[in-house]
Amino acid sequence: MKQERSGEASKVIGRKVLRPRQQVEETIREAILSNELQPGEMLPPEAELARQFNVSRTTLREALRTLTSQHLITKVPGARGGNFVQSVDYRSLGAVMSESVENLLALGTVEFDEVADARQLLEVPSVQLAAVNRGEEELKGLQEIVERQKTASVDDPEIPELDRAFHTLIARASGNRVLASFVEALHHATEPVHYLELSPEVGRETVLQHQRILRAIEQQDPAAGEEAIVEHLTYLRKHITTHQAAERDGASPTP
Repeated sequence: MKQERSGEASKVIGRKVLRPRQQVEETIREAILSNELQPGEMLPPEAELARQFNVSRTTLREALRTLTSQHLITKVPGARGGNFVQSVDYRSLGAVMSESVENLLALGTVEFDEVADARQLLEVPSVQLAAVNRGEEELKGLQEIVERQKTASVDDPEIPELDRAFHTLIARASGNRVLASFVEALHHATEPVHYLELSPEVGRETVLQHQRILRAIEQQDPAAGEEAIVEHLTYLRKHITTHQAAERDGASPTP
């Protein structure tokens, strides 16, 4: 028999041995990602799952909590409830990223300016691509949003949702679903109404800027779209920074 020479690399046949909780997570995750478990399908009851995996209920619940935090399953309480498989698509990616970014901001491990920088870096190509790739349905949706914004007052409870819808619909019109997920997540974390009280002046100027962005997309002009979105994000960022500085100093921010 041929002997392996000294110093020659051995064939790798081993793999990391997972703990019971990790094995449960891995098995259920693979079943979801392979479509063995379909979106909306309810997992077997926890007692039955624990029996199938031959683990304790505590170990099973730890695994299910992790899968819930990863937005792969959701727990519905009540007699008709249970653990259900969530839809895994680009929107799930955005939800996970949004939650992560907000946690990092809350913990202070990243700065607001870092997130705002990343948002601007992504929203510029988002608008450029939307100007090229947008369809009639997406264009009509953007027009309806801007028309609603033109008639809404700054204290209208719909304002945050209209702003979110405008930016995320542009990102979806780009045709790049990963880009759309990232833009939606970062927009949520840096949403202006989270950081300042909108004055009528800021509200009016914001709508005008949205109109310029929309016009560039209507005319399928990527260069004009880039100019309009940079102007818009720079304007908002200036007011957010001013508001934050005033809050730190204990003064009332000027519009």
